[in-house]
Amino acid sequence: MALAIRLSRQGRKKRPHYAVVVADSRKPRDGRFIEKLGTYNPLLNKDDEGRVKLNSERVTYWLEQGAQPSHRVAVFLGKAGLAEMPEQRNNPEKAKPKAAAQQRLKDKEEKAKAAEEAAKQAEEEAKAAAEAPAEETPAEEASAEETPAEEASTEEAPAEEEKKDA
Repeated sequence: MALAIRLSRQGRKKRPHYAVVVADSRKPRDGRFIEKLGTYNPLLNKDDEGRVKLNSERVTYWLEQGAQPSHRVAVFLGKAGLAEMPEQRNNPEKAKPKAAAQQRLKDKEEKAKAAEEAAKQAEEEAKAAAEAPAEETPAEEASAEETPAEEASTEEAPAEEEKKDA
């Protein structure tokens, strides 16, 4: 008979609670088991002592009898120091963002670079304007003299249009 140390689900809907049991590996997950070795409550915090409770004497006995722990139970046993810590599964390809998310990240980076360049350019223009204010003063006076004439021509144009409409 092949023995397995695994989790058997208990608890109600949306409120899982598991029993760590020794069972025949051919039996269903929540079916008949040989012995209950502990409990696992995934609703508690990871650092809570009550999250995983194990009867260490019985666990070592069943491991000596040849019972094979499931991956999740093997992690519990490894953290408790009752067995070797299993090799951690890691699939970096699964964790990568998909194509659309990568495109959004690229667009965001490009916008950030464009904003930095615009800020640098504005800063350089401000420095250039600060360095040469004496040279621009006559130009400003000349442009100030031209603006009243331009304003007058724009004011006269609407008045002429009103006369044509009447």
